[in-house]
Formats: sequence, C-alpha cells, structure tokens
Amino acid sequence: MADTLRRLTNTSSCSVLQDKLESWHKDYHLMSCDQNLNRCCELIELTAKIQGQLFAILNLTAAEGGHYAGVDTLKTRLLPWLGTCFSMSRSSVDDSSLQLLEDSAEKDRKIRELSASHENDMQKMKMQLCSSRSQLESVRAELVDAQKELEDTKSKSVNALLAAEDEILQLKADLRSTHEEVELYKRKMDGHNDYERQVHMLRDEVSYLNTEKTILQDRLVRSRSPSPLPRLSHSPGPARSGSPTRAQLTNSSRHARLVSRFSDLYAVERLQAQSLLLHYIDDLEMVQRIIFIAAVESFKAAKQAYYEFKLRVKKSLGKSHSQFSPEADEDAAVDSIVRNLGLYDVQTSINNVINAMNMNPRISFPAEVDFSLISTLIRETCKVAFAMQTLDPPTDLSFASDGELYNESKYRRSYDSEFTAPLVLYHVWPALMEGKAVIVKGEAVTSRSSRSCSRNTSTMRSRSLSPRRSLGFKSRRSLSPERLTASHL
Repeated sequence: MADTLRRLTNTSSCSVLQDKLESWHKDYHLMSCDQNLNRCCELIELTAKIQGQLFAILNLTAAEGGHYAGVDTLKTRLLPWLGTCFSMSRSSVDDSSLQLLEDSAEKDRKIRELSASHENDMQKMKMQLCSSRSQLESVRAELVDAQKELEDTKSKSVNALLAAEDEILQLKADLRSTHEEVELYKRKMDGHNDYERQVHMLRDEVSYLNTEKTILQDRLVRSRSPSPLPRLSHSPGPARSGSPTRAQLTNSSRHARLVSRFSDLYAVERLQAQSLLLHYIDDLEMVQRIIFIAAVESFKAAKQAYYEFKLRVKKSLGKSHSQFSPEADEDAAVDSIVRNLGLYDVQTSINNVINAMNMNPRISFPAEVDFSLISTLIRETCKVAFAMQTLDPPTDLSFASDGELYNESKYRRSYDSEFTAPLVLYHVWPALMEGKAVIVKGEAVTSRSSRSCSRNTSTMRSRSLSPRRSLGFKSRRSLSPERLTASHL
C-alpha cells in the first residue's frame, strides 16, 4: 500500500487535475462546445484514474487491517456514499443531461454569433486603422513641410537680426564718434576765448618787454658815458639787482603756452588713450575713470618731482648765492629750472604714477596688460604739470571727488549726463586752477542714480603688482638730474 500511495503522490495527479480545471475555466468562453466536452471527458477520465488508484489503496489498507479493522469506517462513510450515488433515478439524470445539452447548444450558438460579430468588428477596426494610418502619413508630410518652412523662416529672421545688430553697432559707433567730434568742436570753441585772452596777455608781455628793452638800452648808454667811480659800500652784503629773471620775463608766454598744451592734452592725447583702452575694457565709464586718475596722479608725481628737483638746485646754487636773501635764492632756483627743463626725470614720475594707479581701489584693469599702455598720456601730462610749477603763481588741478555738488564754473557736463542732476557721478577730465580762479574747465558726468556706488563695490578691486610688472619697474633706474640729458627724455 505504501508503494501505491507513493506512486500516486509522485505522479501529482491531483495537481495536474487542478491545473487542467483552471486552464479550462479561463478558456471556457473561447472554446467551442466539442472542445469543452472533450476537456470535460479528459477530466472525468483523470478523475476515474485517481479514484481507481484510491480504491486500490482502500482495498490494500482494508486487507492490511485484517477481517475486522476498518469495518466501522466502511459502514459509516463508504457504503452510505455509494448508496447515495446509485440511488439517483434515471429520469432525473436524463433530464439533467438533456438540459445540459440544450444549454451547451445555446452557448455554442451564442459563441458563433459573438465570433461572427467579433470578426465584423475586427474588419471594421482594420479598415479604420488603415484610414487612420493614411491620415497620419498625410499629417506627417504636412508636419515635415511646416518644419521646413519654419527652418527657412528662422534662418531668414536670424540673418535679418544679425544684419540689424550690425547696423545698430555701426550706428552706435557713428554716434559715439559724432559725440566725440561735437565735444572736440565745443572744446575748440571754448578754447577760442582762451586764445583771445592769451593774445591779450602776449600783447601785454610784448609791451612789457619793449619797456624792459628801453630801460636796458638807457642803462647801456649810461654805462658807456663817463661817470665818477662808485663809492664803496659798507653794507653787510652786496645789493641785489632789481632786474627781472628770465623766468619772470617769460612767465606770461609760458603761462599761455602751457594752458594751451593742457587743452591739447584733453582734445588729443586723452582721446587717443581712451580709444586704446577701449580695446581691452568694454566699460566706457571705467576707461574715463582710469584716464582721470592718471591725470591727477601725474600732477601729484610732477609736483613731488619739482619739489625734489628744486631742493637739489638750491643746494647746488647755495654757495654762489649764499649772500642773497631767500627770495633771491628762490628766484634763482626757479630761473635755473626754467632754463633746464630738459633735465626733468620724467620716467621716474611715470613709474610712480603707474605704481599709484596699480594700488588705487577705484579702478581695475585686465591682468594681461598694465597701465604702461597709456604711458604717452602720463608722460605728456607730467611734463606739462612740471612746467606749470615754475609759473608765478603756479597752476594746479581742482580738488574732485565722486558725489560732490556739481559746479558750473569748474566743469562741463558730458553728453550722456542727466542735466537736471545736482551731483557728480564721476569725472572725465580735471579742471585747471590758478589759485581760486578757474583757467580751464574740466568735464564731469552727472546722474541721479546711484549705480556708481554699486558698481564700485562689485567690480573695482585693489590691484597689486604682478611679478612681471614689479620686475619691470625695478629694472628701470632713476637718473639723477646731473646724469640725465635730453636724449633720455
């Protein structure tokens, strides 16, 4: 019995029966009546095989128990079940079989109708799918054409936009050059009045020189005529000659020439430096700030150089002029400087200006270049500033600071200023002063907005010398006035 039960377990007939029942339940409505009957017969045959094996196991189990073992179980369970199965009337079985056959036929008919309707629906869906595909192809073709037209329109619009941008840039450049020309013409018109004043000053100087000439001729005539010997003077020192020095005689002409040269710096060298810097810096405001600070630092360096130069001249003239008063020593030193302006060591002043600009936190510059790019403007400004210190009285630049109250007598507004703004946003060119009088007006930009403060804090930085720049500055040796000649300048 144990072997029979093991074989029944190993064959897994019950699991196969369960799988077949589940498969039949899933495919019942998709199968025909014959297929369903065949599937039912297979299940009955499989159930009969299982029942035969179970009855064989029942027989073997009863035999192993002897004559009396298992009798109660057979009486109480097997015999009542068999009696119930064989006690069913034949008529009810036939009726139920006929009813099943009729139901099966009706289901087969419904399945055929459903299959036919399904076939019709499938044909209709296939036709609709074909029409949808043809419509989709036509829509795709239209979409491709629309994309081609869109690409053509985009290319045309891009070309038109590029042409418009080029035209706008050209117009901006033309406008900027026009504004610069207008400013130059304004400067020339303003300089016309200065030229007239200079002409009057030159006429006064000519008349003064004629008077001096007459005085000198009279002295010459008196010196040639016989005269008694002069008496010896017992004063502590010799009397100072009252004749003017060369510096005093040429003060008016030099004043007019230097003022005119300062105006030329604004009209020529400044614009050249500005156009040169715009190749490296796109910000016009930063370029104008750099040029303004370069001019201010040039005047500072020139004044310091003039002070040191005058000390050396006074020291060299100290022995021969020790008997004169301090005023005479001052006049002699200035006169000597006027006669030897070519000994001014302008290269040292240029280096000092560039060092000061490198340390200025208000301006910035690209790292690949340095401020020696505008050394021509710095050189000419230093020369003019140095020569202006020999005038009587000397001329100097007006004090300027961002955010100061705009002064109409000291500055002119630039073309891009807000003409109703009361404060100066930044300076373009300094004003030239003689004491408290304005000789040449400067230029300033006025605005009501505070964009300069925000830009200064965000874009301006403190600049330290790079190794390349510091080596370049250390390699230049300052020449003393005794060793410097005109060829070095």
